[in-house]
Parts: sequence; structure tokens; C-alpha cells
Amino acid sequence: MQGFQIALLVSLLTLVSPSFAALKVFACEPEWAALSKELGGDRVEVYSATSARQDVHRIQARPSLIARVRNADLVVCSGAELEAGWLPLLLRRAANARVQPGQVGHFMAAEQVERLDIPSSLDRAEGDVHAAGNPHVHLDPQRLLSIAHALGERLQRLDSANAGAYQSALQDFEARWSAAMRQWRQRAAPLAQKTVVVHHKDWRYLLDWLQMQAVASLEPKPGLPPSASHLARLKAQMAKQPAAMILRAAYQEARPSLWLSEQSGIPALELPYTVGGSERADDLFGLFDDTIDRLLLVIAK
Repeated sequence: MQGFQIALLVSLLTLVSPSFAALKVFACEPEWAALSKELGGDRVEVYSATSARQDVHRIQARPSLIARVRNADLVVCSGAELEAGWLPLLLRRAANARVQPGQVGHFMAAEQVERLDIPSSLDRAEGDVHAAGNPHVHLDPQRLLSIAHALGERLQRLDSANAGAYQSALQDFEARWSAAMRQWRQRAAPLAQKTVVVHHKDWRYLLDWLQMQAVASLEPKPGLPPSASHLARLKAQMAKQPAAMILRAAYQEARPSLWLSEQSGIPALELPYTVGGSERADDLFGLFDDTIDRLLLVIAK
């Protein structure tokens, strides 16, 4: 009798337990981990390969990352050569056929939207120039929504048994995101036409969306660290035509922007850049809330 009761209990637990195995998602960056979780909920097991305090241009293909890719059902990355120094090596060593380029388990966010800054010709003497255009697409909320649609469809293809749940999650995200975008646009109106100095071109899409303009970069060329001579030239430039602020990401060295700020009197501002870049930026909504509020605080002073 006791054996029968145990068997009955096991059967009941099987009936009420989830009927799916969570999709394993390997996200190259925190923003795509956050988006995957928004759209997948408890149907996805998400791992972020990097944090907001890391420069994703320069990541080591560690054995632990290889193991994660080997077991992944879906790899979600920015693409457009942002991870060119480490993702191809991970994919090759992991030897996971499901997530190789061209497969349904391989998703590059930048490929889903129109990109800015696509060079007409390539010259490596000009620094770290991306042939496929600027890869930092997540900082435009409208592009991010388009990427969400594409990623939602990809999840449905990978897990067709739960397609309805993914579709519902996408619709819910779109409604909340669209409402947030209207609020962000209204709040950010005073930022239009403001000029900034950037550390790197990772703010290109954010500035384009906010109708702000980058007039100089702390990097003499993309990917090259700020030099003393270049910073001196920027000091002279700012004396003639000062920008409203100097921007850097949470992962970037603070000293160049702080030096230029001290020399020019222009406020230096750290922005979270991605999810986890500040305490408030704990999800995609918080990322934009915090970013816009920090920008507004500078021009209010």
C-alpha cells in the first residue's frame, strides 16, 4: 500500500510540475540577458557572459564561457563585430552545432535593425572601425523594441510548444516599453541639441534618439586610449566651443574625462551604459530611467 501511495504521489507531482525544460540562453552582454529574461520568463535559463563593468570589446574566451556555449540552446549577442575578439573562438571551441552562425540558435541583435556609421571604406589606420556599422544598438529604445520582436520570434521557433507564452510576454513587454518610451521622450525634450564629448562611440544611438550631438571624443581614434596630446587639443577646443557635458560609461576609465572636466569646467558624467551599470539600472527600464535623469540633472545645474 505504501508503495502505491508513493507512486501516486510521484504521478501527481509530474502532473503539476512544468512540462518544459528551460531554454539555456548565453547572452554576450547584460542588456541581452535582461531582454531574454523579459521575453522568456521562467522558460529560459539566462547566463550573461559579461558585466556592466567590463569592456566587451576585450573579453577572454575562458574555459567557463566555452562550457556555457557548449550547453546553450541560444546565443544572443550584439554582433556587428563587437565581440569579434572572443565570440568566434568560443563558438569554435564549444563545437555546439545549435548555436553556430546561420542556425536558429544564433541571434545577433545588430543584424535585426538598421545600423549607423557603416563605413564606405575600411582603413584600420583609423582605429577600431566596425565594417558592419556601430554595434551599440541597445541604447536606442526604438531599435531595442524591434530587436525584442525578432528575439521573441526566435524563442517561439526554438520552443514551439510554448510559443503562445512567448507571444504573450512579447505583447506585454511591447505595451510597457512603448508607454515608457513616450514618457522618456517627453522628459528628455530639454536634452535636444545639447552637445557632448564622449569617451567612445558607444553613445551613438542614444544621442541620435535624444537628438543630441557628439562634438568630440576622448579617444583620438576609436579603440585607442586617450593620450596627453589629444586631451590637450580637446582642452583648447572646449575653450572655444564648450560642450554641455563629458560622457563616459561605467566600464571606462574615469581619469581622462575628469581631467578634461577640471581643465574646462565642463561637467563629467558617468552613465550606466547597460543593465547593472548603476544601482538603479537593474533592468532595461531602469537603465533608461537612470540615464535620462542623470543627463537632465547636469543641464539643470
